[in-house]
Amino acid sequence: MKIHLHEMIFYGHHGVHPEERKLGQRFIVDFTYGTDPEDDRRIRNLNDTIDYTKVYEIIKHILENQEFHLLENCANAILDSVMTAFPAVLNAKVRIRKPSVPIKGSLHSVEVEMDRSRI
Repeated sequence: MKIHLHEMIFYGHHGVHPEERKLGQRFIVDFTYGTDPEDDRRIRNLNDTIDYTKVYEIIKHILENQEFHLLENCANAILDSVMTAFPAVLNAKVRIRKPSVPIKGSLHSVEVEMDRSRI
């Protein structure tokens, strides 16, 4: 089974430039995680699966309470935390979009995508 959390929006203080970390900005996060398909048949209630509200809370805590110079470090922290908290997660993918990029030019956003697998 795969569960997708789409377009979670958080306000964080991440970036290479001191102004980004001081002022903060919005970050848009997509997170997908997968479990063993053999376990799907046994799901009858919330205790039989991974509560996506708890996954959301982990991501929210990282984005809003920690500070990263690089989105890559933030992505690693999210993947490490979710996979540590939920051993049944076999694989996960995180995408972090930064819509306000300090680049001289026209650009919609910058995005980092990272995958992790136990297999």
